Formats: sequence, structure tokens, C-alpha cells
Amino acid sequence: MGNNYNYECPHPVAIPPAKPFIESIKSGIEETLFPDDPFRQFKNQPASRKLILGLQYFVPVLEWAPRYTFEFFKADLIAGITIASLAVPQGISYASLANLPPIIGLYSSVVPPLVYAMLGSSKDLAVGTVAVASLLIASMLGKEVNPNENPKLYLQLALTATFFAGIFQAALGFLRLGFIVDFLSHATIVGFMGGAATVVCLQQLKGILGLVRFTHETDLVSVMRSIFSQTHQWRWESGVLGCCFLFFLILTRYVSKRKPGFFWISAMAPLTSVVVASVLVYLTRAEQDGIQIIGQLKKGLNPPSVSELAFGSPHLMAAVKTGIITGVIALAEGVAVGRSFSMFKNYHIDGNKEMIAFGMMNIAGSCTSCYLTTGPFSRTAVNFNAGCKTAVSNIVMATAVMITLLFLTPLFHYTPLVVLSSIIIAAMLGLIDYEAAIGLWKVDKCDFIVCISAYIGVVFGSVEIGLVIAVAISLLRMLMSVARPRTFLLGNIPNSMIYRSIDQYPIADNVPGVLILQIDAPVYFANANYLRERISRWIYEEEEKLKSKGGSSLQYVILDLSAVGSIDTSGISMLEEVKKNIDRRDLRLVLANPRSEVIKKLEKSKFMESIGREWIYLTVGEAVAACNFMLHTSKSNNPVTDTVEFDAHDNV
Repeated sequence: MGNNYNYECPHPVAIPPAKPFIESIKSGIEETLFPDDPFRQFKNQPASRKLILGLQYFVPVLEWAPRYTFEFFKADLIAGITIASLAVPQGISYASLANLPPIIGLYSSVVPPLVYAMLGSSKDLAVGTVAVASLLIASMLGKEVNPNENPKLYLQLALTATFFAGIFQAALGFLRLGFIVDFLSHATIVGFMGGAATVVCLQQLKGILGLVRFTHETDLVSVMRSIFSQTHQWRWESGVLGCCFLFFLILTRYVSKRKPGFFWISAMAPLTSVVVASVLVYLTRAEQDGIQIIGQLKKGLNPPSVSELAFGSPHLMAAVKTGIITGVIALAEGVAVGRSFSMFKNYHIDGNKEMIAFGMMNIAGSCTSCYLTTGPFSRTAVNFNAGCKTAVSNIVMATAVMITLLFLTPLFHYTPLVVLSSIIIAAMLGLIDYEAAIGLWKVDKCDFIVCISAYIGVVFGSVEIGLVIAVAISLLRMLMSVARPRTFLLGNIPNSMIYRSIDQYPIADNVPGVLILQIDAPVYFANANYLRERISRWIYEEEEKLKSKGGSSLQYVILDLSAVGSIDTSGISMLEEVKKNIDRRDLRLVLANPRSEVIKKLEKSKFMESIGREWIYLTVGEAVAACNFMLHTSKSNNPVTDTVEFDAHDNV
């Protein structure tokens, strides 16, 4: 544009005052690590009060215990006994899934729940072992040490992995790095959990069919090969018994789902199955006919296991890797479950507190013969439906399991392994959330691809492969959204000063002689080159379209920066190159609504002087009004030399 006019902008764009560098760094750290401002409760408080508040922050039981009532205890007592009836059979089953001694599963329902009751912020979360973490431990450690040939070393590695999982979880909480877990998106978790549940169900066919030898691989092909290569060893007695109990467990779950008031039926079903199966095997001496049983369980409470942590083992790195991966999965599941149930009772879950609580309970657990624990959905749902009021229900559950360990373990001698397989399969079927996958397909096809990739990776590869694939695709999608941000062509909504995307609002009108583009993301080095090329293409296409229609030529290009929260030096260089390109075409670049961080950097880089402050406007409407004024002035061939004030609403 050859003409040079002066304007008085009706609403000049303000440049915020510069902050000292140290203050900017401090502000950035606070926003990143302390978005919830946990220190606000300490402001203007005396030192003694700050000490009390600090203790209550890190040990939440000190905050709610003084308000605890007998009515709460009655509700927590019922809930605790109910989840204990689920914890005993599940603990034995999941320990077997992890290739650990069944007694370890019972130990794991004693110390971790007690620690969580002191440190956790959820009123509903019920602590215990979970199938997916058990499968991960069996899969990853099983590649290093054969649990049948060297069970002691395998147990030591499992305890060591639990220790490092706890260290990693607590570190994330103390360092306020919980956002790392957010990289496991909802779609990733749905696919991963569904795939892991499928693999677990397939692995339990070993118990259902009464097989003695079975593959340690978790992929579908290996499991199917192992099953059908041993058809001559299938035991029909075991198959019939397993199918009967599996039908019973699924039926009770169906009844409880249809009639929420009968939640206790599905909660009691696993323990009932164990009792009935044990009595049945004892009376019929079925173990003599090939039905495998648990055998002797050691009486007594958790023995200390600090000396069992294998810090000097040559397999230490495998234990560390297993601990970190299982720790992240356990965190994602536990925090998600806790937040889900907190919404029903309208209270807040502090994610960083939960990470500290999970970490400390797993550290304590690894020193007391427990393996990895978290907040399983099934046990938490039973706890919630049973009417728990506080984390005391976890203490009641732990006490009930202690009593079992002290006096009742001999009663599980005749429990058949097949009923444990049935309990695991029934629990895993609930994790295959096909309805969520269908919802992902309807709402977001990319999320569905992430979900199904995780599922296929777990089922046909391994648990680790599925997790890596899902996280890689999620990160690639995130990077693509940064590296390839969307740009929109804006138009004017008739009879208004509103400018919106023409794709979303087909009724929006193009402004003659003006191209309005909106950039929908921060401008960084990763997307600067793409944006330069995309803006050039928009300009070229608009000029070609106007030529073909024989209308007025393009005169102005307005960039709406309202969605650009930040910009780096590469982004500024991109704007400079775009301006040069626009100048070569004899057009004028106009900026609208630059945000505070953007306008500060444009001013410091001298780009504002290059483009001219008079070509930066507060809104798209004001920018269009200025362009229309210039077009009208040019057409009337009446040069304006004095400063001109114009009405921003006169944009037509």
C-alpha cells in the first residue's frame, strides 16, 4: 500500500509494564507447580497456626479426626467389613496373577490401607492390589527371573519394584509434578485397561482348564498356542467348576448393577465362592483328582522385609523400570478413581497429596512384605455403595484382614485355584469398557485410534508395547496440534460487530478487500515455518478467488491474535517474514487483539515500529473499520493528511 495515513485508534492496545526477570521466573514456577495455591491458607497466620495447618496438609487425618462421630464410625464399620470380604479373595487372586505367594496378597491389604487412612485425602478410596499392576509385575519381572525356578529372588525383585514405585510416586507429589501422569489420556487408559483385562482373562484360562505348565508371555498368539498345544491336559472337572463360579459371579454383578440397593450381593460373591469351593473340594477330596489348591498359608501378621529389598541385585534396573511403569499406572488409576467418587459427594481431591499418600504406603508396604497397591475401582465402588464416610473404612478392612491372617488362614488350604481364576475373570470383564470406546469413536476419531492402538498393542504385543504405543500416539497428536495449529478465515456475522469462522458460521460475510485470519495456538519455533507458509497460501488463494470473480482486489490482511497466548523469537521472525511478503504484494498487514505476552515481545523486538502502532487494534471489528475507512478514502481519491477519528462501528 503506497498511501500513508495517520489514525487515532479509538481503543489503543495497551502494553503491560515489564516485570523484573526474577519475578517473571517466580510467577512462571508458581503457575506451573502451584496452580491451586496451597500456601494461601498460611497467609496472615501466626507461627503456631502455620505449624498445625502444615501438619494437617501433609497428614489429613489430623484435620478430620477431631470431627469424627460415632455415626460415622457405624457407617465406616459396615463399609470396612464389606470391602474386607472382597479384599481377601481378591488379594489371594491378584498375588497369584503376579506369580507371588498368595499370602503376599493378604499382607498387601494390611499396612498400605493403614498408611493411606492417615495420609490420603479421599473419603471413599479403598486401597488394595489391582490386576493390571499384578500383570505388569509378572510380565516385566518374569522376563528377568523365573518365579518357579527362583521364587525367593522373584519376590525380592517384586518388593524392590514396589519400593521404587513408592519413591517415584512420592517424589511426583512432593515436587508437584503430577501433571506428568496427565500424559496418560482418558483414551489411553481405556484402551490400555481393556487390553490388559483381555490378557488377564486369557491367562486365567490356565486355572480354568487346570493346566500346570503355561507360557509366561502375555500376547494373544502365545497364550492361544499354549492352551491348544495342551488339549490332552485339559481337566473337565476344573472347567465345569470354573464356569459355574464364573456364571455365579457375573450373575451377582448383573443383579447389583440393575438393583444398586443390592450392591452387597456382588461384594460378598467372591468370598462366598471361595468358601463354597473350599468346602466342596474338602468334602469331595477333589485335589486328589487333579484340582489344584492353594495349600498351606502361613499364619501371622506381615513380617518385615527391609532386608529383602534387592538393591545389590544384578536385576536392579529391571526392578526400577518395573517400579516406575507400574507406579505411573497405579497413580493414574488411583487418582482417577478417587476424583470420580469425590464428585458424587462434592468434595475436592488434591492430586499431589494423593501421590504422596500412594508413594508412602507403597514404601511402607515394600518394607512389610507387601507388593504394589493403589485404589482399585471395584473395591472403591463397593466402599462407596456401602455408605463409607471417611478413610476409617480402610482401617476396618485392614483390621479384618489382620484377624484373617492371625486365625483364619488355615481355612483357605483347600481353596481351588480355579475359583481364583473365576474371580479374576469376573473382575476383569468390568474393565473392558466397550461403551467408552464407542463414545470415543462418536466424539473424537483420533482418541479412538489412540484407544484401539493401546488395546491392540497390549493384546497382540505386550503390556509395555501397548503402553508405549498409546503414549507415543498421544504425544504425537499433542505435538501435531502444536506444530500444525489451525488457522481460520473469519467473516462478519450480519448486523453485528462479531467476526467468526466462516466454516462454523456459513452466514458470515467476507469483507471486500480484507482477508481476516485467526491463528488458534501459541506461535513457537515448532510451528512458525508452517504458519508462514499457511498464511501465504491463504493470501494466494484469496487473491486468486477475487481475480476469478472480477471483484475488488485484496488490500488488507488482518491477523487475529486473540488465541495466541505466547510467542517466541521464531514466531516474531515469522511475522517479520509475513510482513515482507505482504509488502511485496503491495498489501497492508494489520494485527488485532495481541495478548499481553505477545504485545510485550513485539514491542521489545521493534516489530511494532516496523508495522506501525497505528496498524495494531484492540478488536477485529476496529481493525476492519480502519481498513474500510482507508478503502473508502482511497476510492474517493481524497488524501487525508490530518489525524482522523473514526467510528469503530462503521465497518460496512
